[in-house]
Amino acid sequence: MIPASSFRALGHRNFRLYIAGQGVSITGTWMQQVAMAWLVFQLTGSALWLGVVGFAGQIPALLLTPLAGGVIDRSNRHRLLLVTQTLALTQAFALALLTLSGVVAAWQIVTLALFLGIINALDIPTRQSFLSELVGKGQDLANAIAINSSVFNGARLVGPALAGLVLFWTNPGICFLINGFSYMAVLAALLAMKLPPRPSVVSTGALLGRVCEGLVYAWKTASIRSLLVLIGLFNMAGMAELTLLPVVAKKDLHGNASTLAALSAAAGAGAFAAAVLLASRRSIVGLSRWLAAAPVLFALGLIAFSFAGVLWASILLLITTGFSLLLMTAGANTLLQTTVADDKRGRIMSLYTMAVTGLSPVGGLLAGLLANHLGALLTLRLAGLACLGSSALFVLRRTPHASTPGQSDLVPAAYGERKIVFTAAGLCRKAG
Repeated sequence: MIPASSFRALGHRNFRLYIAGQGVSITGTWMQQVAMAWLVFQLTGSALWLGVVGFAGQIPALLLTPLAGGVIDRSNRHRLLLVTQTLALTQAFALALLTLSGVVAAWQIVTLALFLGIINALDIPTRQSFLSELVGKGQDLANAIAINSSVFNGARLVGPALAGLVLFWTNPGICFLINGFSYMAVLAALLAMKLPPRPSVVSTGALLGRVCEGLVYAWKTASIRSLLVLIGLFNMAGMAELTLLPVVAKKDLHGNASTLAALSAAAGAGAFAAAVLLASRRSIVGLSRWLAAAPVLFALGLIAFSFAGVLWASILLLITTGFSLLLMTAGANTLLQTTVADDKRGRIMSLYTMAVTGLSPVGGLLAGLLANHLGALLTLRLAGLACLGSSALFVLRRTPHASTPGQSDLVPAAYGERKIVFTAAGLCRKAG
């Protein structure tokens, strides 16, 4: 039985609205992701093209999120989300129109994936930073992050299953159309919120200067630096699973769109279980030990998945990889958000987004290239070994635990702040 404290963040009305809208919208997003991968593979029959689409959709997060962080920290996050969600709605309807009209081509999918990637470079860190405005900065924030992850991965269960049904009876264009309408739910939720006035942010310099300040702050804080490096390496290697799943479903498991949906849903089930586990935690004490173990569990599951050869075993192993992947990313998110200073929250979460999403296209493109030459299964085994390496690096560089409760995994956000701000200002003056 899940304790009531696992849902304490839902006591905030604005957070309830946000979660309801997100649940609908993210279900549509997962439907689009599965349908897009299936459509690209149908059009091209190429693992490389799958990597190219993944690269186009996520490379903006690598190039643009540091700038996005500077914008977020001095902007109204609520209004930013209204803009980004409206643009994402437009992208989904454009993709649906092209597909349903029968003129869609692989290059058009790549272009629209790039457009959505640019939107997400601003939208994702804004959504992460916005949670503190919905529930405050205490223990409810950690719980809100876990509930948000639960909803995301609950949608990951439902979305691929719905996509499989839609793809079986109709075509990918209907999935894209449903996704477009799903954005209306989150827009309605945002418009229904009653938010207290946010203190105005006094700009202390140009955008580039604020970006430099955030980068130096993250680099000088050893625990934040270690977390960002770990999740960056982990997600870059782990992207091979998501990129090559359509290839494994069709060529190695001899399945169809429903097979792909079942595999995606299995990973979502594992991730949902991890999110519920995180929500049940009462504090962040000891969480870094979980983060050190998560890449090992993921790597072993991924390597075993590459040897499975049958659907039932593949599903069980993807539950394991989904569990460990969410444990890693949401756990790191929790540690960062519960310790970082609010005036730097947008910039740190933009770096987190860059590590989680921005480095993924590099891994996806590399996975596509390797799979074209070595095969999908051998590529997955190499990715598993790379994940083991990232875990070893984190354990070797992990900072000692503080003795004060609540500081056991990360140093306080204010650590070295004056020195860091001064250094950043000097660097940016030199850059100017």
